[in-house]
This record gives sequence, C-alpha cells and structure tokens, in this order.
Amino acid sequence: MANKAPPPSASFPSSPLWAMQAAQAAAEYGIDAWQRSILTMDVLRERGNQYLEHTKSGKPPVLVFDYDTVLDARDFPKPANYALVRIKPDASHAKTDAKKRPFVVIDPRAGHGPGIGGFKMDSEIGIALQHGHPCYFVMFFPYPMPGQTIESVCAAEIAFMKKVNELHPDADGKPFVIGNCQGGWALIMLAALAPQHVGPLLLAGSPVSYWAGVEGKNPMRYSGGLLGGTWLASLAGDLGHGKFDGAYLVNNFEGLNPANTYWSKLYNLYAQVDTERERFLEFEKWWGGLFLMNKEEMEWITKNLFVGNKLSAGEVESFDGKHRVDIRNIRTPIVVFASWGDNITPPQQALNWIPDAYASVDEIRLNEQTIVYCLHEKIGHLGIFVSAGVAKRETSELASALDLIETLPPGLYEAVIQDTQPDMPGLAYLEGRYLIQFVPRTIEDILAFDDGREDEKAFEVVDRVAQINQGLYDTFASPLVKAMSSETSAELSRATNPSRMERWGFSNLNPWMFWVQAMAENVRANRRAAAPDNPFTKAEREVSGRIEQSLDRVRDAKDAMSERMFKAIYEAPWLAAAVGLGADALGRRGPPSATWEQDELKRLKRQEIESQFESGSVLDAWARMLLYVRREENVVDERPYNLMRRMIDEMDPEHRPALAAVKAAIKRQAFVLALDEERAIAALPALVPEMHLRRKGVEAARKVAGARGKLSAHQEERFRRLASVLSLDAPVRPRRAA
Repeated sequence: MANKAPPPSASFPSSPLWAMQAAQAAAEYGIDAWQRSILTMDVLRERGNQYLEHTKSGKPPVLVFDYDTVLDARDFPKPANYALVRIKPDASHAKTDAKKRPFVVIDPRAGHGPGIGGFKMDSEIGIALQHGHPCYFVMFFPYPMPGQTIESVCAAEIAFMKKVNELHPDADGKPFVIGNCQGGWALIMLAALAPQHVGPLLLAGSPVSYWAGVEGKNPMRYSGGLLGGTWLASLAGDLGHGKFDGAYLVNNFEGLNPANTYWSKLYNLYAQVDTERERFLEFEKWWGGLFLMNKEEMEWITKNLFVGNKLSAGEVESFDGKHRVDIRNIRTPIVVFASWGDNITPPQQALNWIPDAYASVDEIRLNEQTIVYCLHEKIGHLGIFVSAGVAKRETSELASALDLIETLPPGLYEAVIQDTQPDMPGLAYLEGRYLIQFVPRTIEDILAFDDGREDEKAFEVVDRVAQINQGLYDTFASPLVKAMSSETSAELSRATNPSRMERWGFSNLNPWMFWVQAMAENVRANRRAAAPDNPFTKAEREVSGRIEQSLDRVRDAKDAMSERMFKAIYEAPWLAAAVGLGADALGRRGPPSATWEQDELKRLKRQEIESQFESGSVLDAWARMLLYVRREENVVDERPYNLMRRMIDEMDPEHRPALAAVKAAIKRQAFVLALDEERAIAALPALVPEMHLRRKGVEAARKVAGARGKLSAHQEERFRRLASVLSLDAPVRPRRAA
C-alpha cells in the first residue's frame, strides 16, 4: 500500500507558501524582539536615573498632589523624622469644605518611602478630595532622627491629630484616619492612647495579629521562628552603624513572590514596552525609594509585633510603663479592609485581633464599640492601596458611609458592596453605581476565617526562643559587631544591596549604558512591532507562562518545606519545656476573662439605660420607633439612612437636629430596645405626649423604613403595634406628595 501524506496541521499549513510565511513571521518577530530588548534596557536606564535623581532630591513623597507642610516633627522636643502636610486640590477636584470631616492618611514605614496612598489621582487621597474633604498626609523622611523611637513617632502622630482638630473646629465630625499596611498598627496605638483626637479608623491591609494564618497558605509568619527570632534585626542595625536598612524588608516582600520578582515584572515590561513605560517608572519610583530606621525602632517592631504579637494581646506598654496600649480604649468605629488575595496581610492577620480583644459581640456592644470589616475577593496587597478599582469602589463607598457607620448600633458588622440594578428600589437615595450594606456578624464568623488557633501555641515558643537568642546576641555579639562597624561600611553595605544595585547599575553611571539611549531613540523612530497573532509572539507568551509556573512551583515547595521545618522545631514539646513553657503555659492568650470591673461596667450601663426608658426627647422617641420597626432585619442599608439625612436637611433650621444628636439618639435607643423591647415601646407615649408629633414621627419612620422597598408583613405588624401604643386611630400611612 502506498504511503499516505500526513494530514495538514496548525504547525505545518497545507499551503505551499507556509515556509515563506513562517520565515516572514520569524523575521517580523526577530526585529520586534530585538527592538523590545533595546527599549526595555532603556526603560531600566531611565529607572536608574530616576532613582539617582529621587535620592539626590531627598526622596520626597511620590504624591501626585501638591502639599503644604503644617507640622515638622523634626523640630519637636522629642524629634521624629515625620511631618504633617495638607494636600492641595488641583483643578480637577472641587474646592475642599472646611466644615466637612477632614481625612488623614498614614502611609506605612516598611522599607519604602511615603506616597502610596496618593501616587495616583484615583487613590485614598483622590477620593477624599473628590468628596470635598480637607485631606492631610502623614509623611516621613529618609533618615531617622538621633535617638528616635517608636514612642517618639507615636507622640508626633498624636500631635498631628491634635493639630488637625484645631484647624477644623467646626467640622461635622472628628478626622477620618486611614492607616495603610504597617501604618495600621501605628494608627491603633495612636487611637488607643489618644482616642479623643480621632474619628473613624480605616485599617487597610494592616497586620495586627501577626501569628494568625492558615496552614499551607501564609508562610511569611514562619520567618521569625526559622531565623531564630529578633536578633537578626539587631545585627542588621549594628552593621548599619545604628540604622536599619529598609531594603531588607523590601527583599523579604519580594521573596514572597519570586515569579513576579525575577521574571513577570520585567517580562511584562518587555512584552508591552510600548505602553508600559510610564506605569512601570511611576511604580518603581516608590518601590525603589528605600528609607532607614533606627536600630531601636526596628527592634521594638520585631519584639512587640512581628515576633511578640503583643499589640492584639494588649501587652504593649510605653517605655516608662505608665501607659498600656489597649485596643478596647478606642472609642470610634474601626473599619478593617482586607483581601483574600493578600499574601502579606491575610484576612486572619487583619481580623484576629477582634477575638483577641472581645469574647463576644455582647462585649463589643458593652464597650460601645462599632467594628466593620470589608473583604475583597482577590486583590493583592499593593492593590489595596494602588488599584483605581479599589479606590473607586471599596475606598469610596466606605468613606461615603462614614456617617452611617457612626450611626450603627455598637456591634460587629461586615460591609457588603454590590452593584445597583435598574429595578432596585430606592435608587433615588443612592449616589453612584454601588450599594453598601452592613450585615451583623459574630466572633464565630471571624474565627471561621481561620483553620483554628491551636497553631499559634508554637509562636509562643518562638517568642521565648527569640528572647533568649536576643539576650545572647546583645551580650556577646553586639559589642563586637558595633566595634567593627562604621558609617563608611554601613553606606557601602546599603549601596551594594541588590535592591539598589539593580537601579544604579543600569543608570547613566554605568558607561556601558550610553549606547542604549542612542539606540533606543533610533528604535522608536523605526519601530516595527510584530502582529499580536504572530506565532512566535504566541510561543514567547507560552514560554513565559511556563517559566512563571515553574517559579511558582519552586516557591510553593520552599514554603511547604519552611512550614514543615517550623512545625517540627517549634511544636516539639521538648523545646517548649527547654525554654520554660509547659503545656499549661501555652495558649493562654485571648480575650480577658470576666472580672469584677466588667461586672461593674455592666451594672452601671444597665443603670444608665434604666433611666432612659421613660425619659427622652422627641428625637429619642423617633429613633426608638425606627429601630423597633427594623429591629428584626439582618442588614443595615444605606438607602434608609440617606433618606433620613435628606429629610433632616429639609427641616426648618430652627427645629433641625444636629447630625451628632441623631447619631447619639440612635445608639442610645438601640441599648434601650436591647434591654427590654416591650417596656421601651410602652413608654413611648411618655416621650411624645402631643398627638400630632406622634403621628408625624410614625409617618417619618414609615417613610424611612420604606426606602428599601415594600415593607414586610412583620414590619407592618410593628407599625400597627406603634399605632396602638400611641393611641393613633388608624394605621399611619405616608402622606402623598402635593
């Protein structure tokens, strides 16, 4: 039988011209690939020059907004390298209103310089300006002040908040303060020590419970134990002649995702060099702006946070021992924004401080605290701060709902943001394309995000081992390292750090880069990009994907090995016993047990509420009516609140209640109803003796309750109950507009 010709395939087209087409595609790809290589090298050259220029100029914040300095903490009695600046809106933003609540953004001091909260127009700062709020930014400088400590930094930030309040005495609320990443724990300390100076807090991607995480998913938490504790931070500080190089922290971050660090970031630039240049340089200006800390600052952070995890346990004390940082001292709402795609601050580390501080939601309510959390499905750590989508959706909605959050009865809530639909009731009471709702949650809901907390016992052993190793290092090694270190050796070490070398090494300081600039100009003038469907371009992308997958597999294998090694060492009973931790000493952390102080607090609170059943204003009565009708709802909606605000704004100024009074009345009546609902409703006639005010109040309550759509049968029954108690002759219906 004669041999048959093989069937045509995608790789070998049946056309006799396939060889010529393949050769043409190869030639096009070859020219394109070569040109992209030159252009990529030129962008890296620009990055290096940008790094040198930024360094020479003192590494100012990478903000896209102009600003004026308000306070410079370098001039304080206890100086710190921090400053408070006021953001100046540009022509694209409305003029700020001094009577609106000021916004304050605290950026993380975690190796990089300040500015991530506002290096785009669509950012935290941009959102504040778009809504007309005065906006302030807490920045810092590249070099710490001599003798600077975390305590002096905290004192400076308290002074900043006091100043913001002084500048806005007539504002409609205390400042809304945003703490990004490591700026979050700084914000918690600030708010716990000076609660009178702050309004609502937003902890964006902020780690507070450092031991938390899920097995197999959060390997970064094991690094402290595998490195022997905190002594390496002290070593780095001694080698830096008393200063800790932030580049070490950046190197740690980059090690979490080697595929991106060593391949994807540069390949994406190479593959899209015609369009990626500006975005790449913009981000790299911040990412390459490496700052320093004093050795004492980094030691405090590692001992109390990274390894010790003392903040969520309420064990952080001031240097003089007179003050303890207790999260329960915070008197304003706390909003937590985290993401399931964040491998640096997973939701467990952002949220587990809640069960550490409170055993139940009842304790949260008793403390008159409101805690709200919002979880993103997939955005990465940096995306929380730099993503325009996050800024326009989560950041904007949470900022717009601040007054509603302050009105929420004390408790724990999840903020759920959803797109509006054309047939959604109450669209007239919404601004923009999103609806935000607040769903009551429990401590058990927070704990369900974790796979149990038994694994945190091993970190108590890590903490004890770290203390021993730190003592050994301080006694025997530190004096020797300090004797060998000098400012010259420290500067040389910093200059040769890979995070810096990869920048200045490709700058114009390198004579081999001069030809790149001239050739890049010629390439741009004669650019010949290959077609997107070029088979060799497709093959390039396929190879890139395979390389990325391989690096991911290497990372996963390394992380799994690290986890197994950590557990083998620190979960061993012999090690716990060797460092003086028996089985009964492990796992003691958690919310404080009931004490006579808590019992007394409950008694006093009940006594306070008892006095409010039969007394109060017409506003109290109306708040009681509204809460009673919607008490069985499992969600708090912004539509009724927005309608309520409009109704208040339309009132006669002489009789219009202040917004603060409305918030206080709603919170007060939430407690009254929780204690004894029947008694609270039966007492309404005593609060509103006038019949016309009763009818008017019920009408207003019905209108607000109906902002979400048709009332449920349960709500209708409650309105009938109100009408009966208040002796209204017929069920109250909303009056038709004239």
